[in-house]
Amino acid sequence: MNYLKNTLRTLVILLVLNLPGASFAQLCDTFFPMREGVRMEYTLHDKKGKVEGSQWQEFRNVQKTANGAEAEIHMGFIDNKGKNPYEMSYNITCDGDVIRIDFKSLLSTQMMEQYGEMEAEITGTDIEWPTQLKPGMELPDAGMTMTMSMGAMNMKTEVEMTNRKVEKKETITVPAGTFDCYVIYSDNRSKMMMIDKNYPNRSWISEGVGTVKTESYNEKGKLLNSMVLSAISE
Repeated sequence: MNYLKNTLRTLVILLVLNLPGASFAQLCDTFFPMREGVRMEYTLHDKKGKVEGSQWQEFRNVQKTANGAEAEIHMGFIDNKGKNPYEMSYNITCDGDVIRIDFKSLLSTQMMEQYGEMEAEITGTDIEWPTQLKPGMELPDAGMTMTMSMGAMNMKTEVEMTNRKVEKKETITVPAGTFDCYVIYSDNRSKMMMIDKNYPNRSWISEGVGTVKTESYNEKGKLLNSMVLSAISE
């Protein structure tokens, strides 16, 4: 169950993207600052606004490619007592006017180690972001399916992001400042054995910064948790 929780959290927070460059810099850097060493820090809150912990991400190994750029994003979590740290990395590429996150890279070595010698078959569709957003735009679905071989039985886990769309533009204020944002909605569904849950998500994305705020809801639309940008550095 830890795997499912971590995978879902990763997909919900995937909207925290930043990127640099030269000939493709203006496209790749529109919403996602792609610069070596850029660090984003976030505060995590529960449904009542109580601080649950913090999350950070840093751009590493940023390289130019023929059509844009690619980078590794290193991410870390820690609870509100400064304990239970967890870190992972995932890969992101900017190819012309599209930014992609490699879904397979979301499965960190630490995540997979808990399954020991079991064989895993992984398929899916990478998460894509256009470098230009506008209200009313629909974004491609994304998802991943992992099937673990457990002798005579297989355990199948699915994580899907569907109904992705740009709802509107809005100005919001968070600890890191005031930002003009695009509001992005998605349905984040997880399926594992007999468990099938949908966690709608809404994210506020600002040009040149990336994710400023996210909110996750239960199936009835009530707030479950939120995340806000607290600091930016490089």
